[in-house]
Amino acid sequence: MGEGLRDIWVYLAASPLLALTLTLAAYQMGFWIYRKGRLNPLLNPVLFAVVVLVAILTVTDTAYATYFEGAQFVHFLLGPATVALALPLYRQIERVRKSALAITVSLLAGSLTAIVSAVGIAWVFGATDEILVSLAPKSVTAPVAMGISEQLGGLPSLTAVLVILTGILGAALGPFLLNLLRVKDMAARGLAIGTASHGIGTARALQVSEVAGAFSGLAMGLNALATAILLPLLWNWLF
Repeated sequence: MGEGLRDIWVYLAASPLLALTLTLAAYQMGFWIYRKGRLNPLLNPVLFAVVVLVAILTVTDTAYATYFEGAQFVHFLLGPATVALALPLYRQIERVRKSALAITVSLLAGSLTAIVSAVGIAWVFGATDEILVSLAPKSVTAPVAMGISEQLGGLPSLTAVLVILTGILGAALGPFLLNLLRVKDMAARGLAIGTASHGIGTARALQVSEVAGAFSGLAMGLNALATAILLPLLWNWLF
């Protein structure tokens, strides 16, 4: 019976639609649980989908490269989805202009804090230079973070995992911490979440408020730019 199921899986795995179907089904199931849990941030649908897909690939002994061949259409859609964040930002453009100085200072402070805190803690625990540089861009959206990591001699695959974990933790715990700190302004909340937890955090911010989502999307983009400039300068200066 086990061999028969394995043969069926090998046959189905040859179809690129299988990986895409599994990805969408896992996320939809996670989103259903998320809604049933009254949008509890700890029930993040992205985290659920990742766990389910990793379990399936492990049990079926399927290589990630094989899975990605079928699921790459979802990866392609990340580009249009990111561009679409410009719409809520456009609606808040006047507020952005009025807060330009505060946004700039906050972005630089947040970007530096994300880099220094991550690298500093890992360095104290004796991490190698390769791990340190892989960890440094963890708060930047994945494609940019992986590019920075590779350029500076890190491990892009490790960086990708750290970026996803950062985004999930930021989306899950960010609103709770902001509530604890009594940060009520939606623009400030969005700016903080976008700087710390990029796209996954921005998706969460958009569910709460369009203002928060707009500022989170702005922070995500500007933080990627700031980190791409600041991190190589800091790394070459310190190491």
